[in-house]
Formats: sequence, structure tokens, C-alpha cells
Amino acid sequence: MSLEFTEDEIQRYSRHILLGEVGGTGQARLREASVLIVGAGGLGSPLALYLAAAGVGRIGIVDGDVVELSNLQRQIAHGMADLGRGKAQSAAEAARAINPDITLDIHAMRLDASNALALIGGYDVICDGSDNFATRFLLADACVLARRTLVSAAVLRFEGQLTTLKPHVSGPCYRCLYPEAPPDGLIPSCSEAGVLGAVTGVMGTLQATEVLKELLGLGEGLSGRLLIWDALGMRFRTMRYPKTADCPSCGGHGAFTDLAHHG
Repeated sequence: MSLEFTEDEIQRYSRHILLGEVGGTGQARLREASVLIVGAGGLGSPLALYLAAAGVGRIGIVDGDVVELSNLQRQIAHGMADLGRGKAQSAAEAARAINPDITLDIHAMRLDASNALALIGGYDVICDGSDNFATRFLLADACVLARRTLVSAAVLRFEGQLTTLKPHVSGPCYRCLYPEAPPDGLIPSCSEAGVLGAVTGVMGTLQATEVLKELLGLGEGLSGRLLIWDALGMRFRTMRYPKTADCPSCGGHGAFTDLAHHG
């Protein structure tokens, strides 16, 4: 890992380098790191922009959708000029406009059982910014198989949730917290129930913070803890959840060996 920086890099990252917990070594670590973001919407937008600004060396963005007018209330990586364009492309260009010195990988596709392992295998940390339970469970199971840290956030109406999943270093996985996806129709989507736009910004930024902490090895992470934010009451609370011995994904007893069940 090279600790040499150009004058522009020193100026750009000076506020990071001034932090004793980060310094030049930490900034160089970010430059060598890679992060995959699944979903370039309300969560993925601030996540991509802040990781780019922080100097994460390579960022991949997975999204097969196009930008619609209803997205612009919260998906700040996109603008009016991007209507009809692919979200992955649009978000990558917004991130590149902030920091042209990093690498942006555009994956204009939906994550599915056929491509999940190949996509996540090329990155150090994975971020879930998806908007449906099928993708969430698929991504979580794939990260267990690939031994990748997953930072997962979710929003609905006026509430957000955030956790970090590291079953490969003894922490619980997503199915330890949520064993099965809820029945269809039980929990409405944002398109059905709505979401306050700024809530996605707060949670996406918190998600970026946790990713940077994981990459830098700083502070106390959210492995085994679920952070819940109630925007209306302006209250944060944290609940702990254990690793489940008989978890079908990470428990080792009847664990998934492929992703065919998601097909």
C-alpha cells in the first residue's frame, strides 16, 4: 500500500488526514478499498456520493432501473436531465463529478441468483440499498457464501434501520435477524406507503459512515446490533440480536450451498 499522495490528494483529503484515527495510512487504505452498492435509489444515492467524496478507490453500482420523476424527491444522485437514463450510469456520473480520481464500475442490471456471487466477489464491502425483500435475502445469502461484510439499510415512511452483517467473523447474518421474508403484501413498499425523502438521506449517510468505519477498522460497528431511527420522534435506539445456531444461512446445519432457491 503506497502512502504517497499528490498535492491535490493531500488538499482533497486534508480533513481526513487531520484525524488521528485516519491519517495518511487510513486514507491510503480507503484508496485501495472497493465497495459494491446494490441499488442507486434513495439509500444508494447519498451512499455513493459520500464514499466517492471520501476517496474509496473503486465503487461498483448495481441497478437495472431507469430514473423516473417520482425518484427525484429523495434520490439525490439524479436530476431532471437524467430522466429515462439508467440509474447506475447516472449515479456513477454524479459520484465521478465529485471525485474524478476514483474508479466507478457500472453494473446496469438487476442482482439475481445468476450474477450475485460474481458481482460481490470483486469487492471488499457490500452495501444493500435495495427496495425489496427478494433482493435483500438473496444478497445477504450471497454475502454469507462469499464471506463478505454486508452493510444493510432500509427505510419506510418516517423510519430507518441499519445493521452490519459479518457472519464470516462470528457475527449473525441477515437470516439470524429475519429468518424469512414476510408474506407478499404484509409490509408495503415505499411506492405503496410513501417515505419522507430526507429519511433516505439520513440512513444512506449513516450507512456510508458504517462502511468507512469497516474499511478503516474504527470504532464500534453494528454487527449484532440493529439501529432504528424514528424521524417523527427524533429518537435513535439500538437493539441487539444474536447469531442463531440453526440459522439456515450461516448456522452450518443445512446451510445454503448455492443460490438456486432464490430462482
